[in-house]
Amino acid sequence: MRPSRSETGLSDWTAFAGRVLLGLLFVAGTAQKLVDPAPAAELLTGRGLPGWLVWPATAFNALGALCLIAGLWLRPIAAALAAYCMVTSLFHLIPDDPWQMSIFVKNWAIAGGLLVLAAQGGGRIALDRRA
Repeated sequence: MRPSRSETGLSDWTAFAGRVLLGLLFVAGTAQKLVDPAPAAELLTGRGLPGWLVWPATAFNALGALCLIAGLWLRPIAAALAAYCMVTSLFHLIPDDPWQMSIFVKNWAIAGGLLVLAAQGGGRIALDRRA
């Protein structure tokens, strides 16, 4: 049974709203790293990585946010952002710190939403209608 026009429209707007909300998370991550890169750089150096990696991460956050919101290259970007969330969650795997553990779990939840987006696409409200 084919969905009615109103059901399809609601689905597209819901997918768009979800993309915007996920994108805003990466906008916030970009802003946070631009305003005060030290905490992110410390997480990197604490794991033996160079602190300057904060800058490519910032650029990736910005690109990911733009693509999610606009619906451009959506499936590959959503998959890449999911992998990014899974990897960066490991920086927060500190079982003795409840705050860090909540960030760890949140990153996996966001990765799950991004994987659904990568699999299902983002609806018809997108620059790349194949998204």
